[in-house]
Amino acid sequence: MSLGLRVEIVVSSYTEPPLPGVTPAELALAHARGKAAGAARSERLIVAADTVVDCDGIALGKPRDRAQAQAMIEQLSGREHLVHTAFALRSDRLGRTISHLETTRVRFAKLDSETISAYAASGDGADKAGAYGIQGFAATLVERIDGDYFTVVGFPLAAFAQALPQLGYRLLPQLRYAGAPV
Repeated sequence: MSLGLRVEIVVSSYTEPPLPGVTPAELALAHARGKAAGAARSERLIVAADTVVDCDGIALGKPRDRAQAQAMIEQLSGREHLVHTAFALRSDRLGRTISHLETTRVRFAKLDSETISAYAASGDGADKAGAYGIQGFAATLVERIDGDYFTVVGFPLAAFAQALPQLGYRLLPQLRYAGAPV
């Protein structure tokens, strides 16, 4: 999906340290804020985000290997969990940072061991919180969601667009003319 934004990737010095004693939602917020703070100063808006899968109050981050990915998918099978995605917007021009958290409830279908093993082996969720990416094959593992799909993907677009005016920015649809390429 193109929002007409010019994006430049900036590496943050933030390392996502473990934060014992915080809830999964608080963890997502802390990491998003840390990533925004760890980016170099810029005249452009800094946008940082973090997603945490919350299964019974336990944060499921990115799996370290295939075995952990399989264990996470087994844990989610046939159950509901929460997906928390936080973003932080930093404007050095205004000297302000704002942050926001969105949460979506996700229910996985009851999965058989062959499906769980094959999905973990596919590597599709290797770099994603909770070991799955709903925008890929894992869409077939999800029975339903209650909330914003883009929160589960990893960036709640509507909430982002609604937050921008607080820092003097605004998203507007691009005009398209008849016969113009889409």
